[in-house]
Amino acid sequence: MGTVTTSDGTSIFYKDWGPRDAQPIVFHHGWPLSADDWDAQLLYFLGEGYRVIAHDRRGHGRSTQSATGHEMDTYAADVAALTDELDLRDAVHIGHSTGGGEVTRYVARAKPGRVAKAVLVSAVPPIMVKTPANPGGLPIEVFDGFRAALAANRAQFFRDVPEGPFYGYNRPGAEVSEGVIANWWRQGMMGAANAHYECIKAFSETDFTEDLKTITVPTLVLHGTDDQIVPYEDAGPLSAELLQNGRLKSYDGYPHGMLTTHAQVLNADLLAFVKE
Repeated sequence: MGTVTTSDGTSIFYKDWGPRDAQPIVFHHGWPLSADDWDAQLLYFLGEGYRVIAHDRRGHGRSTQSATGHEMDTYAADVAALTDELDLRDAVHIGHSTGGGEVTRYVARAKPGRVAKAVLVSAVPPIMVKTPANPGGLPIEVFDGFRAALAANRAQFFRDVPEGPFYGYNRPGAEVSEGVIANWWRQGMMGAANAHYECIKAFSETDFTEDLKTITVPTLVLHGTDDQIVPYEDAGPLSAELLQNGRLKSYDGYPHGMLTTHAQVLNADLLAFVKE
C-alpha cells in the first residue's frame, strides 16, 4: 500500500498487491466508498495470479480530503497520475457505479499502451440525469434529494442507502447482511462530506457519451436489471451501444451492489473476460 501525489498536491492512497510482472487489474470504487469495497475482487484476482490495484478517490477513504477537484476530469487525471507512477501497461480497468464513469473518462484519454480492456459494472454512463437528450434519465430532484439528505444527516443517510436500495435489501426475501451495511457506512464516513456532496453532481450530471464513442479497447458492460441506484434501461444498454468494441451482459434481478451480493457470479464472469 502507498500513496501518489498529484500535480495539485493531493495524496491518493492505493493498494498494490501481487506479482509486479503480472497483468495489472485496476479497480475503481463507487460513491461514497473506498478501495475496501473491492475486497472480494482483490482477493479473488490475487489468487488467480494477477497484480491488483485499487485506490481511494480524492476526498474518499484514506486519500486527501481536498477542497477542490471533485469532478470527473480531475478524477481521471488522478488515475493517470497513479498509472504513470506505477508504470502500468496493458492494464484492465474495472469500475463500479461512479467508478465506471471514472474508468470511462480515464480510458478515453489514456496514453497508448496503458489500457488493454475495460469493464463498467452498474456504471453511471452515459449520463444519469434527465435532459432533453436523455429523456429516460432521473429528474434532477432525485439528486437534489441526495444532497439535502447528506447535508442534513450524513451518518443516517449512509445507513439508509445500504439498508435499502443499494444492495436490494428492501426487496421481499432479501438476505440482509448487517456486516455489509456496517462496512458501507464505515467506508462512507471515512471520507469528506464536501467531496461526497460535490461528487453527486459529478456522477449524475457528467455526460460520457463522447468518451464512450472514443474508447476502442474491448469493454464489458455488466448491469443488473433491478438496479435501484443506476436504473438499467438508461445505463448499461445505452453504454454498450455507444462503445466501438462493447458487449453487454445483463443480470436478471440483480441489485446495484451485485459485486458484493453476487460476488462469485461476477468474479467468474470478470475473470473470463480478462482471460479472453
